[in-house]
Amino acid sequence: MPTTDRRRDVLDSLGHAIVTGEMAPGHGLTLEAIQSRYGVSRTLARDCVHTLESIGVVASRRRVGIVVQPREHWSALAPELVRWQLEADPYGPKLGALTELRTAIEPVAAAAAARRATEDQRSGLLALAAAIRSQGATGNVASYLDDDIAFHSLILEASHNDAFKALTGVVAEVLSGRARLTGRVQIPQPEALELHERVASAIAAGDATTAESSMRDLVAEVRSALLERGLRGFLEA
Repeated sequence: MPTTDRRRDVLDSLGHAIVTGEMAPGHGLTLEAIQSRYGVSRTLARDCVHTLESIGVVASRRRVGIVVQPREHWSALAPELVRWQLEADPYGPKLGALTELRTAIEPVAAAAAARRATEDQRSGLLALAAAIRSQGATGNVASYLDDDIAFHSLILEASHNDAFKALTGVVAEVLSGRARLTGRVQIPQPEALELHERVASAIAAGDATTAESSMRDLVAEVRSALLERGLRGFLEA
């Protein structure tokens, strides 16, 4: 197995053990234990620990070693952490919390994109919205998720706000996490397909007000769909 694949497997295993509580806060780790458990080199074990440290789930302490940290120390928007949490509990509160975040951010990002997007970005959004509509009409789910992620990612990029763009990885994980609720990608309702086109058309036309309201409607439709599929937590109230 290539080193990069092995690193991802070890990192994912450690991440899942931490987010599920198998390795609870205060649990001690050593490089030797990681090497022994996974049969990897010290260099690879250290690299995985550095990544875990960078997102706050472990910390290295002198005379103590590597210690799992309480949740309040975790970097809540680290894409790797988001993925581990959504995989561990697809119906849990994390997806709801991140959908609330989308509700707050994406409509404003769509309005910003209407004001600032380049011509290539505007035409790109129109093309992606048309592809999403086509896939919805034909029931083709093979590339739907990729195009949906590309659509929402391009809006964040087209806002030309680096804080919004920094959320691209998180939004991609949230969109993928929605598919985990049923174990497969779901083509959205016709209303959602139409809303993708309305958002894209408004951005292409430079209509910030319509872009914002249409994206707000689109995220509201996502919220309703998630509740119908049994999501627990933040979206229930």
